[in-house]
Amino acid sequence: MVDSKKHISQQDLKGHNKPGDLWISVQGKVYNVTDWTKHHPGGDLPLLSLAGQDVTDAFVAYHPGAAWQYLDRFFTGYYLEDYTVSEASKDYRKLVAEFSKMGLFEKKGHCALYTFVFMAMLFAVSIYGVFCSDSTWVHLCSGGLMGLLWIQSGWIGHDSGHYQVMSSRGINRIVQILTGNCLAGISIAWWKRNHNAHHIACNSLDFDPDLQHMPFFVVSSKFFNSITSCYYERKLHFDSVARFLVSYQHWTFYPVMCFARINLFAQSFLLLLSKKNVPNRVQEIFGILVFWIWYPLLISCLPNWGERVMFIVASFSVTGIQHVQFCLNHFSSNVYVGPPCSNDWFRKQTQGTLNIKCSSWMDWFHGGLQFQVEHHLFPRLPRCNLRKVSPFVVELCKKHNLPYNIVSFWKSNAMTMGTLQAAALQARDLSSPVPRNLVWEAVNTHG
Repeated sequence: MVDSKKHISQQDLKGHNKPGDLWISVQGKVYNVTDWTKHHPGGDLPLLSLAGQDVTDAFVAYHPGAAWQYLDRFFTGYYLEDYTVSEASKDYRKLVAEFSKMGLFEKKGHCALYTFVFMAMLFAVSIYGVFCSDSTWVHLCSGGLMGLLWIQSGWIGHDSGHYQVMSSRGINRIVQILTGNCLAGISIAWWKRNHNAHHIACNSLDFDPDLQHMPFFVVSSKFFNSITSCYYERKLHFDSVARFLVSYQHWTFYPVMCFARINLFAQSFLLLLSKKNVPNRVQEIFGILVFWIWYPLLISCLPNWGERVMFIVASFSVTGIQHVQFCLNHFSSNVYVGPPCSNDWFRKQTQGTLNIKCSSWMDWFHGGLQFQVEHHLFPRLPRCNLRKVSPFVVELCKKHNLPYNIVSFWKSNAMTMGTLQAAALQARDLSSPVPRNLVWEAVNTHG
């Protein structure tokens, strides 16, 4: 029987990878998602980054089974020629299906509830310390507790951006705005845009914003060539200022992380005030304004400027622990230049991530990031189930000779310092001159 299906070659599919012409393949069927970029819940960046190739593994990772029914509306009538699936991808997809049958994507446990109770306690004690005590030490501790509160709100924001932590989408959205925008001053819209780009292009130097920290930090000498960021849509100039700062980055890393939150505030405002498509922009801005009302008012209740500055530094510094944690999982892992390759999904995710070894009683501290490999492979999986699936992932990596990197928290810090020091020493080599100072780019980096 003659095959009546219309086929398109992989080379022709690659040609449909530009804004205004975005085609993808899922299980060999080709879809035109050009118009969907404006409505895609995950934003336009995942589609822009992966267009022109088969994206089955990425689609399976990010979408529940109910999403498959909506694909046909985008079907072009073409099928991908010579469509093949690697053995690693076959096993990965089987594992996703098995976890679905086990209900692991739906079983969220009581993690969110415990976190909310913990956050309420931290907030209450911090506020009580400011209003009901005259002790400088109590005010200092109150600032530290506020920082710890922001860390926990960060974990909730992270979880709710990946999967529904509440019983309905509406309540999930309210939780996002309250814990992210109102309580922490960070736009959940910015967080989702940035974080989805990171997951899709894990450790791509020009596509992953979580590695683009110029002029403060670089993790590879490839940044010395002034890479163009596909996320920020501009060139990251490695000029004389960047060279100086990078040369000492292994000394400045922890101090800068103490105040990295300032950059998140700036990035939130830059996105919300930009012309980019931001869902629920008014909600986002209102939530941010709520934060910038209550937090300065709270600080103003302290008796003098010395204690006010102390409170701010304490809250920012404690939150800096979380910023360090985000870096530990990726700074010392393999990096590459170029767009993500979806048909190499499993390998790229395991090569670009690092797990942190810890006991189960410390899971609250790491917020799920200790199972970074599992999280990147199964981003919809509630963090309370990451430890359960870890043995399956270890076995799968072993079967296909893929890396499964896991070290202690202290070792991961040492590895990160080693990466930063190696790049710093290379930056000090003046044999390759760089242009004179261009524009100070600090506000446009992600911490």
